[in-house]
Amino acid sequence: MPARAELRVAVVIPAYQAASTVAVVAASARIVAPVYMVDDGSTDGTGDVGRGLGATVLTHATNRGKGVALGTGIAAALAAGADVIVTIDADGQHPPAEIPRLLAPIVAGRADLVLGARERNAAMPLGRRLTNWISARLATRIAGQGVTDAQTGFRAFTRAVAQRVRPTGDRYDYETAFLLGACDAGFRVTCVTIPTIYGGAKSHFRSWGDTWRVARVFARYARRILLSSAA
Repeated sequence: MPARAELRVAVVIPAYQAASTVAVVAASARIVAPVYMVDDGSTDGTGDVGRGLGATVLTHATNRGKGVALGTGIAAALAAGADVIVTIDADGQHPPAEIPRLLAPIVAGRADLVLGARERNAAMPLGRRLTNWISARLATRIAGQGVTDAQTGFRAFTRAVAQRVRPTGDRYDYETAFLLGACDAGFRVTCVTIPTIYGGAKSHFRSWGDTWRVARVFARYARRILLSSAA
């Protein structure tokens, strides 16, 4: 890996029907690093917003799911030579101003994957607080290291992680599989607390369908969950 001061960072934004929110996210992220926005079959002009801000826009002709969009953006960032990749949602739930804090453990050589961990407070809907807590506990048992937010889409990870961990999954299950795959491969994971923001654009998370997909990812590690002594 290059000297820490010379790390090339790229920001990947998976975006679907996000024209009303993505401008602020992309404009703020571009202050830190080049932006690769994946317009996942939007019909509201999301891609045009990104192009107007100078982002590299990658377009899916139809909506293929967040997991596929992330895979497309990560592949493009790798091809462009990125040493570190940041993923951030297009709906404004993650503050781009926190990107430097997310990068800090990697720059310091203390982590390979950093999770922007939201606090489970009143700003987070009760149902999401519950599923967030359960998934974090399960991920901690599987990883053998502390994970306080397994569902966050706000992450930073090294080129080595991106090249090694290439999970299947076309929707939100991709992010869970990516995290657990990185842990399984022995990469160092740490969490950085970020503000909990809700109330922006409507989430595309499908409560039953996507929860079932995520549960199936955890089920692959059932034996480890049962036998783990992690807190």
